Amino acid sequence: MTISFEGKVAIVTGAGGGLGRSHALDLAKRGAKVVVNDLGGSVDGSDGSSAAADAVVAEIKAAGGEAIANGSSVTDDAGVANMVSQTMDEFGRIDILINNAGILRDKSFVKMEMGDFQMVIDVHLFGTVKPTKAVFPIMKEQGYGRIMVTSSSSGLYGNFGQTNYGAGKLGVVGFINTLKLEGQKDNIRCNALAPVAYTRMTENLMPPEAEQMLTPESVTPAAMYLVSEDAPTGTIMCAGAGVFSVAKIMESDGMYLGRDGLTAEDVAENFDKIADMSNAKAFFMGGEQTGKFFEKASGK
Repeated sequence: MTISFEGKVAIVTGAGGGLGRSHALDLAKRGAKVVVNDLGGSVDGSDGSSAAADAVVAEIKAAGGEAIANGSSVTDDAGVANMVSQTMDEFGRIDILINNAGILRDKSFVKMEMGDFQMVIDVHLFGTVKPTKAVFPIMKEQGYGRIMVTSSSSGLYGNFGQTNYGAGKLGVVGFINTLKLEGQKDNIRCNALAPVAYTRMTENLMPPEAEQMLTPESVTPAAMYLVSEDAPTGTIMCAGAGVFSVAKIMESDGMYLGRDGLTAEDVAENFDKIADMSNAKAFFMGGEQTGKFFEKASGK
């Protein structure tokens, strides 16, 4: 099976370097017309320049592909509207959105300024929501769309000094958990990628030898699959160094403790059984969990 994006139009945010650049190059190589969005700021989100996006567009064109650059900030409503209208004016449709733009402002929670928390949430969560909101009606009308958000092990499992980043990165998973349901009837599939890569954003967090293994190019194949025609929906795929896995939010089978005279002590005494993950399940939607609770409480 060959994954092709011939005739498809893709927007990749934060595509001036690292993972975004790698995703944009592979999309173009596989036939997509690509909008390379990058504010061109530093790792902490300050400054801005279109040079990075222009350089990636030049790479794509040199290889025979089609691409345009866009320097909008994903947190700016007018900028996002400009990015979408520029794409529609140039290419007439939007099939794929890869939400990849991100910044870091790491500090332990006790030392973190609220402004740094807010900024990271704005870029990672709202910087995903705003472009998605802008393209979703277009995809709905087309009856086709593939949306990928970028999560992280920091959001799924935690990482010291990254309360802001972790909150944003799990936030985007919560976002697509509902979006996958709302997009189903219009063939809009929504997935999350949790990458491990040595990039400008992570170089200070990793030993230099990690650069050889954790290349952006070893992650991008997961992104290509998650935005392909045969992509799943609602999947969290983890990727790094050529290793791929799927993460799920699992729930133990649990137990019914009764309702009359129920106390916190009853929960404490039965906690090991409540937390037993041997029959754990991953639900596709919240209503399935409610159904399970009704069944158990009814003695079924």
